[in-house]
Amino acid sequence: MQFSVMYDSFGKMGSNVDGGSVNRPGLLQQCRSAQSLTFSGQYCQVFLMQGTIQYFVGICVPDSCHEEEVQTLVLYDTFKYGHMSLIPPLPAILVNESTQEVIMIHCLSKTVNPDAADITCLFVCCVMIAIPLAATLVSATIRWQRNRAIMPSIESTCLNHNLNLYGTMKTNSSTSGEINVSQMEDSDTINRGSSCFPQSRVFQCLQAFSLQTTSRGIVSTSSTRLPEGDYSSLNGIRVLSLLWIMCGHSAQFPVINNLGTSRLHLLIQEETFSIVSSADNYKDWKKTVERSPLYVFSFSGPVFLAVDTFLLLGGLLSARSLLVSIQRAEDKLSPSLVMGYLFRRFKRIQPLHLFVMCLTVGLISVIHWGPYWFPFIDNLMDCKTYWWGNLLLISNLLPVHEICVPWTWYLSLDFQCYATTPLLVYFYRMNRCAFTVVAGGLLLMTMLASSVVTGLLRLPVFQPSTLTSENYVLYYYVKPHTRYGPFLIGIFTGIYLTCKKGQLLKHKWQAVLGWLCCLSVLVGLVGMAYVLRGNPVHPSVPHALYQGLHRPVWALAITWIILACEEGYGGLIHSALSLGLWVPLANISFACYLVHPVFILLYIGLQETPIHYSDINFMYLFLGHVVLTIATSFVLTMLVEKPYVLLKWNRK
Repeated sequence: MQFSVMYDSFGKMGSNVDGGSVNRPGLLQQCRSAQSLTFSGQYCQVFLMQGTIQYFVGICVPDSCHEEEVQTLVLYDTFKYGHMSLIPPLPAILVNESTQEVIMIHCLSKTVNPDAADITCLFVCCVMIAIPLAATLVSATIRWQRNRAIMPSIESTCLNHNLNLYGTMKTNSSTSGEINVSQMEDSDTINRGSSCFPQSRVFQCLQAFSLQTTSRGIVSTSSTRLPEGDYSSLNGIRVLSLLWIMCGHSAQFPVINNLGTSRLHLLIQEETFSIVSSADNYKDWKKTVERSPLYVFSFSGPVFLAVDTFLLLGGLLSARSLLVSIQRAEDKLSPSLVMGYLFRRFKRIQPLHLFVMCLTVGLISVIHWGPYWFPFIDNLMDCKTYWWGNLLLISNLLPVHEICVPWTWYLSLDFQCYATTPLLVYFYRMNRCAFTVVAGGLLLMTMLASSVVTGLLRLPVFQPSTLTSENYVLYYYVKPHTRYGPFLIGIFTGIYLTCKKGQLLKHKWQAVLGWLCCLSVLVGLVGMAYVLRGNPVHPSVPHALYQGLHRPVWALAITWIILACEEGYGGLIHSALSLGLWVPLANISFACYLVHPVFILLYIGLQETPIHYSDINFMYLFLGHVVLTIATSFVLTMLVEKPYVLLKWNRK
């Protein structure tokens, strides 16, 4: 009886093989449910190649079998019922080649065996969560004792004073840029304390880590304001860009999932790519979305233009915050000011970054994964070897298959770009002509580098088919010398907004013309991505020109939207981008960026059967990921991110 259950859990060929449904995962849980007095079921995956098609088949064998024995069983076909092989090949009507070649065999363990590194990562996560919870408890206890010890009127005065200290310190998180630096600087009194509370550094740390402090301002719908400027439109731009990225990832990760191929030593070819796809209709998806701009929100190429929007915002806000800091330092750009400026950025992004990295490693080691385990094992091995790349924020300089928690490459790129802001601001303050020459030269160099790399390596201009091309990511997509353009334009914009003396737009016709050009450019850039889709066979001038120009031009179009909104010519667009709805979401957007791929990969890795791509299925997947991400990000922003933003040292 147990043998029939085990055989029934074998993966069997289904329909739509021509559309990409070649993997046969079988039923993992049914296999493991098989129990007898001497053995139990063990689920194994056999990775095969037949002609030009690669696929895997889930089989169920006794748990006494080792992978070498399973491979012998498959290779020599020693287990047959009549004329039926253990793993029947694809029929000749579908594949010309009838011979199967075994690539590898992997058996999924029933037990979880975390090593010292896994336990350390989980311990770090627990400590980072426990500290603010303990600080909250201690802070509440101190407040309760004080309520009993002093007169109500005095206590009321102290509480009002304390709210002035902590209640106005709102941080507006994003995946790029230093947010609300001026407000944080205005709240220097957090370090000096007040006559109502103890002055020790321990108490200051308790206040910075307690939820009574970190929860304030996160759900506020008041727009962020910096001196002499209203940045309310940035909240909408930031959140809409983030949702665009999340939508793209929700649609792409299940359909094109090649994160584990470097460990499997699979042949990465267009026609054999379905082995690493967890969708049963990958080819149908590809044919549909590659040819229709209606799928722009779930399509890889245009989706990642949202990353250039974040780079633009990062450059704008980094220049703005540095200039404001210089003004407060008696108009002096000193080395200590620059070091403090960079350190604030480092401590703003690294705590949550390292928490998510440790959380990912911990989850990979303790969760019972399903048949689509490849990216998780690969990521675990990368993190245990190349964790230092994330710690030093240089992971994007490593080979792409060695990046721990792959989506964090952006944080390294952002910090590297961020570190160039003081130098450019120095040139601007020293000599405007020198600044123009240096900044213009850097912009030209990054555009030229993108074009040359694209032409020489024959890279495509967007990613759905290029996820099979390691060169696209390895030499172009994550590198600072090809992605610096939008950040540089953001620095230009930030300097202009901070130092401008009057209106750039003086007539309504200028605004109308600008909006027509801006919207035409945005639509044209997305449309050209579809026109130039696919890998060029020979070095292509159109591909090279588009690759070199489209990201800076996109950044210029977004810059126009910001400037028009700032100068009162935004109209309905400004009203939509400045809605109070965006503010709390913008406050947690940095956490959302880091957390949402974890939920997507968890969903994929826990699946026992292939995912079927359809518009309605993936719309619900996207909405589910968004809800889980927002709820988790609110918690992580209060517990992990914001305490370190508020934490400061006393100044003499």
